[in-house]
Amino acid sequence: MNSSSGMSRAQVAVLYLVLTTAIASGIVIYSSASTVTALFKTATTGLFLPLLLSLIVSFLLDPAVQFFEGQKINRTLSIFIVYILMFSLFFLFLLIVGPPNWEGMINALKADFPRYISRAIEWLSGLLAVAQQHFPFITNYDLSERLRATSQTFFGVVLMQTPRSAIKIGSLLLLVPLFSFFFLRDSRRIMRSLISLTPNRYFEMVLDIYAHVSWQLSHFIRGRILEALIIGIVVWIGLSLTDIRYAPILAVIAGATNLVPYIGPLIGMIPGLVIALVDLGMGGQFWWILCVYVLIAQIILDNFILIPILISKVSNLHPLWVILAIIMGGKLYGVMGMIIGVPIASIINIIFIEIHQYRRSFNLYNRYFTNRGKLL
Repeated sequence: MNSSSGMSRAQVAVLYLVLTTAIASGIVIYSSASTVTALFKTATTGLFLPLLLSLIVSFLLDPAVQFFEGQKINRTLSIFIVYILMFSLFFLFLLIVGPPNWEGMINALKADFPRYISRAIEWLSGLLAVAQQHFPFITNYDLSERLRATSQTFFGVVLMQTPRSAIKIGSLLLLVPLFSFFFLRDSRRIMRSLISLTPNRYFEMVLDIYAHVSWQLSHFIRGRILEALIIGIVVWIGLSLTDIRYAPILAVIAGATNLVPYIGPLIGMIPGLVIALVDLGMGGQFWWILCVYVLIAQIILDNFILIPILISKVSNLHPLWVILAIIMGGKLYGVMGMIIGVPIASIINIIFIEIHQYRRSFNLYNRYFTNRGKLL
């Protein structure tokens, strides 16, 4: 084979050797990367929730730490003072109010769970029968059987996860205060080190993004936690005025699900309404409980008082984007993803806005000096 008509045999052999080596190296690198990724995922599986809760706790406690820092106390000692005050207030609350019998209530709820589900299925079956008379096209839709299968699966998962949950709570009680301490103490130093690595051209933009994200995220987290706490307390007080059982557990469910925008409050009121319907019937107490959930907690307190004061200033997303963030977060990380989806979407929105404004300002700045140089 001549060089004028193509490659020589030596060149073909070299090319074959290079391609073979490249493919083999790519396979080795891909296998190594997959192994490293799997090992990293295994090692960090149990750390996501403690780190997330630690970040939330550090955002909540940072104003108190800054207050003591303003009193000429170093940051480490200020953190210890805040920790001591928080634990003291918690134990004082338990001494005054008394700890609720959580274990007894949870065991009783487990025993009553099949009864509540059976009565709810009977009630839904009656509604379905009435609906099928008016809408024949839903005759083949067996809602009661689907609900029964779903509830049995859920109940089995709850029974299996209860011992594991106790272990997880014990580990969280140890890891969250520890991680929160280091986040509170070293977060500024870590962020300064990371920001200092950015090129000078983008330093101001990165600093502005960090300032806006930090402000919005801290206010959003504090507002949502305070909102959920107030909703839970109001629901607890409202349910305690009736004969319904498991009021503390139902209040915790209502407060926790309230962290998920739009659909969370609807999900949080379902257990209380089902228990009230089964145990108390459709009497005055049931309608009072419905009023507590819908009118007092959500419409008056949440929509007209808490959201305008605590959330509206830092919630700059269109409702459509909020719903998409909830759905995508739920697909990726379940309930926790539904809770953190909105703040993450808000952070991404801030980053895009800041980058757009920076690029616009930078282009105007370059255009100004270019035109000035032409005039001179």
